[in-house]
Amino acid sequence: MLKNKLVGLVKEEKGQGLTEYGLVLGIIAVAVVATIGLFRDEIVAMYDSALADLQSR
Repeated sequence: MLKNKLVGLVKEEKGQGLTEYGLVLGIIAVAVVATIGLFRDEIVAMYDSALADLQSR
């Protein structure tokens, strides 16, 4: 019975698929954070420009 359970766990692919999705989401999150970090100054400048434009109206 225990042997069958262990074999079932090894053959189970649902957990493997979920792990792969988690890894992909983690990689995407790291890429987004890195991109924001690289373009931080440009993003802040665009935000400040938009804020100044709205305040001048």
